[in-house]
Amino acid sequence: MSIPNPTIAGLRCFNHGGREAVAQCLECTRYYCRECVTAHGGRVLCADCLGHTAVNAAPRKPVITMAWRGLQLVTGFVVVWMVVYMTGRGLLWLPSEFHEHLIWENEWFPNP
Repeated sequence: MSIPNPTIAGLRCFNHGGREAVAQCLECTRYYCRECVTAHGGRVLCADCLGHTAVNAAPRKPVITMAWRGLQLVTGFVVVWMVVYMTGRGLLWLPSEFHEHLIWENEWFPNP
């Protein structure tokens, strides 16, 4: 909390002109009533300054979360690569007559 300012007597709230000021915001240095200020991190701040402080102090993603996302990405690429690779191996396993459309010309059932 801030140390009471002896010169604050007689000052009015910045937001509510009819109310007596009880504290000074340490960020914007304006005077406010009890309703307009709050203690945050050992400092007295108005709502606007508190909002700016909260936006600037947005939580960062932990390193473990970013590492987990990277692992998921790499695993996804490996899985897709394996599917494409195995599909190619399966196509190579087929006889060459199949690729040349000669397999369809064979008579599967002899005519009686």
